[in-house]
Amino acid sequence: MIEVKNLVKTYGNFKAVDGISFTAENGKITVLLGPNGAGKSTTIKSIAGLLKFDGEILIDGYDNHDIEAKRVFGYIPEAANLYDNLTVREHLSFIKKAYDVKGDGYEKELLSLFELEEKVDVTAKELSKGMKQKLSMMMALVTRPDSLLVDEPMIGLDPMAIENTLKLLKKLKDNGVAVLISTHIIDIIDDIYDEAYIIDKGVLKAHVSKSELNLNSLKDEFLRITAGDEKHE
Repeated sequence: MIEVKNLVKTYGNFKAVDGISFTAENGKITVLLGPNGAGKSTTIKSIAGLLKFDGEILIDGYDNHDIEAKRVFGYIPEAANLYDNLTVREHLSFIKKAYDVKGDGYEKELLSLFELEEKVDVTAKELSKGMKQKLSMMMALVTRPDSLLVDEPMIGLDPMAIENTLKLLKKLKDNGVAVLISTHIIDIIDDIYDEAYIIDKGVLKAHVSKSELNLNSLKDEFLRITAGDEKHE
């Protein structure tokens, strides 16, 4: 579970996030949405422990900066952060050793799912953008996290990889993982999300449950709530 409680982040005199609170529950896919400049990226980076902030963020009940939280937390950033001269195999081995992950069954399953079996000995600098994103996802998933934060997961992926990613996210949800997704491609996740939080100008505007939307799509609800903005994420 990912719990954000009264999150506040300021840059000088500018308040990027102003008292946001929400929860991504286990066994659900939760989506974070917001127009340009809404504070979405700041919120994501705060949850991942990349920014200092006021308020409280808990991962499975642990402060998000504690080692116990990091052990059960997976983060897939928008841009893959890889080591140019390490191979796919070496990246996965590094993460598994850092998290003391035993066995290679799940690693092989992920390599097959993302169609990288034949690229295991290829260095990161030789991979395409889409393959780098796939490797970034595998690095977060190979530890079998209880809570997963995903920032723009579909960027650079081909249609088949997008479909496989959606199936994997649903599988993780069914296995009790708390999945929190930040994305601007609303149509893609409309079929898989359970809860959505919409922020604008640094404040929480709405909490939308899929079960309560009736015939409206999440995109329609998002546009209704953020009406007046010229650009949307």
